[in-house]
Amino acid sequence: MRYRSLGTTGLQVSPLCLGAMMFGQWGNADHKDSISIIHAGMDAGINFIDTADVYSAGESEEIVGKAIAGRRDEVVLATKFYAPMGTGPNRSGGSRYWIMKECEASLRRLGTDHIDLYQVHRPDSRMDVDETLGAMTDLVRQGKVRYLGSSTYPASAIVEAQWTAERRQRERFVCEQPPYSILVRGIENDVLPTCQKYGMGVIPWSPLAGGWLSGAWRLGAPDLTSRRAKRVPERYDLTKPGNQAKLVAADALGTLADEAGLPLVDLAIAWVLNNPAVTSAIIGPRTMDQLTSQLPAVDLRLTADVLDRIDEIVPPGTNFSYADAGYTPPTIADARLRRR
Repeated sequence: MRYRSLGTTGLQVSPLCLGAMMFGQWGNADHKDSISIIHAGMDAGINFIDTADVYSAGESEEIVGKAIAGRRDEVVLATKFYAPMGTGPNRSGGSRYWIMKECEASLRRLGTDHIDLYQVHRPDSRMDVDETLGAMTDLVRQGKVRYLGSSTYPASAIVEAQWTAERRQRERFVCEQPPYSILVRGIENDVLPTCQKYGMGVIPWSPLAGGWLSGAWRLGAPDLTSRRAKRVPERYDLTKPGNQAKLVAADALGTLADEAGLPLVDLAIAWVLNNPAVTSAIIGPRTMDQLTSQLPAVDLRLTADVLDRIDEIVPPGTNFSYADAGYTPPTIADARLRRR
């Protein structure tokens, strides 16, 4: 495993980051099996683990905590806050009130005295970013957090956070965690260049595009209208033109992978890792088989011909669905904000 520097921090992380969203009731409810998957990843050289408080309502953090007990110094541990954790107006978001309370809760669930990378799960448009950075800076100075990061921020919010940190002497975000895959390339327009400009690491989530690049989504394949289409129609309902176009592209990519003699899963992950702006791709296995099938991607080098073919199938900067961006600005989500 060849490790990479997380932005300009000098912190060395594996090119594959083990995402823990599928550990717990959202995916694999068997704690022993989930812990075995985490240990297998660590034994394979993965030293970077990412979770979030909201994953299975804290259960994911608890499983990760059990898995790293006795091996804490072997991993760079990342978690996130922002999403609602129960009912009540102050149990979510980026306020000082919530950040301080939820950091302590995450530390308890993870069974550790510090978080290596603490990230804001989404931008919070309700407040000045200095409110969030100020609280997170205090956590760094208290020794409870080592580094700060953002997730699914648009380029404008990344710049605002960097400027705020400089002008108000706050700790800055050292990395961004955006959605990125062959089928979700929108961040190539501005997020990736912005991260490079500010020396930020990039740890993309969903390099398999939420399962679209697993190899199962092909033209003529059965059961394409899965439970995902019912739960998240914006991203999976094939009656929507964007998703139909995504299916056509996924099928073409599957054909390309077959011609190259590669599993589509490995081609997709290797493609993400090929971008010089990317530090580490977050894989989210639910089973041991899924983990072992994704590990070979780290050593795969794609030829220029294959990369050119991919660009022909999905042009650079393309998102087929607005929902794939992972974040909808309030001015888009709420019509009242754009009408007098």
